[in-house]
Amino acid sequence: MLSLRVTIDSNSGFCFGVVYAIQMAEDLLDEQGYLYCLGDIVHNDEEVERLQKRGLRIIDHMQLRKLRNEAVLIRAHGEPPETYQTALQNNLTLVDASCPVVLKLQNRIKTSYDKDEQIFIYGKHGHAEVMGLLGQTNNKAVVFENMDELLQHELPAKITLYSQTTKSTDNFYSIKNRLEQQGFVVEANDTICRQVSNRDKELRKFAAQFDKIVFVSGTKSSNGKVLYQVCKNTNPYTYFISKVEELQPEWFEAGDTVGICGATSTPMWLMEEVRNSLQAL
Repeated sequence: MLSLRVTIDSNSGFCFGVVYAIQMAEDLLDEQGYLYCLGDIVHNDEEVERLQKRGLRIIDHMQLRKLRNEAVLIRAHGEPPETYQTALQNNLTLVDASCPVVLKLQNRIKTSYDKDEQIFIYGKHGHAEVMGLLGQTNNKAVVFENMDELLQHELPAKITLYSQTTKSTDNFYSIKNRLEQQGFVVEANDTICRQVSNRDKELRKFAAQFDKIVFVSGTKSSNGKVLYQVCKNTNPYTYFISKVEELQPEWFEAGDTVGICGATSTPMWLMEEVRNSLQAL
């Protein structure tokens, strides 16, 4: 026995937007036994699999266009206007679990677009939330992942800057400052979710307290990749896993203190399974 001392980070786990979406899904599954969901309800394969066993049916936009007279859950990431149009045409009932922070951002981008502002969105290409944001601008806004990519575009003198809600606040303000140093007028709309961005600081404190860190996250989670890096920068003995089976005993030594933490899309039950596994080593 390695007799590890294991602690789960109480601040890790689902953000309120994901909690809300999963609660809605579970309530409807209890009522009707099945429910369609447009895209993975959360970027965590283990949680998606748990809900699929309860009757959740994951569909994509192509399948949505063929569906008629059903209820479909919109996940926390939000959707572009054409999804709502399809629902009207196909007599679909949309169960809208879009995160309130995302909906507020969509409205602000739509207002900027209606004023003919030139909109630039700091976010991940192809990400579900970003697709919903782009839809507010008839796909006219420019999405960029870093400063180098942004500078490849011919930029107007005045830039209206937005961000995907789960991006780093430090990076967002660094982009704003660099643009201003180059002489651009920047209207920076800080639309980053503080429940997510505050985790940076919380995780740095948490990761520094332990010999080893196990970071639990789905491989598709953008937020997971960012927060894992935060932990790794603070504690080089940080290991990324997406499920219990990926734990490797050779990472640990007898008497190690081990911290378990995760992304805003990591369920608490999964971190608890990891803890139980570590304690059994």
